[in-house]
Amino acid sequence: MESTKDSGEPLWIAGVDEAGRGPLCGEVFAAAVILDPEVEISGLADSKKLTEKRRTALALEIKAKAKAWAIASSSVEEIDSLNILQATLLAMRRAVEGLAIQPDLLRVDGNQDPKSVIPATCIIKGDALFAEISAASILAKDARDQSMYEADQNYPQYGFAKHKGYGTKAHLEALNEYGATPLHRSSFAPVRKVLEKFSQ
Repeated sequence: MESTKDSGEPLWIAGVDEAGRGPLCGEVFAAAVILDPEVEISGLADSKKLTEKRRTALALEIKAKAKAWAIASSSVEEIDSLNILQATLLAMRRAVEGLAIQPDLLRVDGNQDPKSVIPATCIIKGDALFAEISAASILAKDARDQSMYEADQNYPQYGFAKHKGYGTKAHLEALNEYGATPLHRSSFAPVRKVLEKFSQ
């Protein structure tokens, strides 16, 4: 809350960020967070610079202390039909729409406006500059990681718990050996290549 409206009411700013654009499988997640200006959450930072243990602890603290927060996702089917960018923006809009308080402004990490009904400012590396974007980054990344742990339970041979769906050597080797799961994004080249191989 950086200023007030003409009415004297608070101006609510929501940070928005995503997680999971790059991996070969799973949903893409987004989060929106409106922080409470009177409640401090120490240690907020770009989620990629935090240990997983610290991220999980901060995610719980954000959920307990934020004025409002929401997490949303786009499915693998939506990623494959829309493309990963459009599916990511859709997840962002869903997260914003899920907030219990309607924000007056969005601060979005990166350079892509999600085209929400709320005015947005896009900020490159915003997750390192604004606490509300850092908080959204942490929630989105934590939710994405949890989804990969669930995937690992269902498909233990792929190593999802370790590589979180990214195209590591171990993941690509598992893909080539076992084929693609329903969680894999068929529109991504390494997956498409494996699907073609197994269809022959």
